[in-house]
Amino acid sequence: MQQRYTEKQGKYLAFIYYYGKIHGYSPSEAELQRHFDVTPPTVHQMVLTLERNGLIERTPGKARSIRVLLARHELPDLE
Repeated sequence: MQQRYTEKQGKYLAFIYYYGKIHGYSPSEAELQRHFDVTPPTVHQMVLTLERNGLIERTPGKARSIRVLLARHELPDLE
């Protein structure tokens, strides 16, 4: 199967997916920032890229609204 995302994007997708499964809502950008130890602009650009590539969707103006649009079997394991 053709990979639709980079390795780094896959790590973000896996984290968002499993965070949502555990907590019942998606992580905030600040939580992504802490988990990946990156700056706020880095996280925001990644979220925009994932959304532009059709891998996630968000509800404008609603916090914690990131939803992964791939099935579990299309995601890498969370490291």
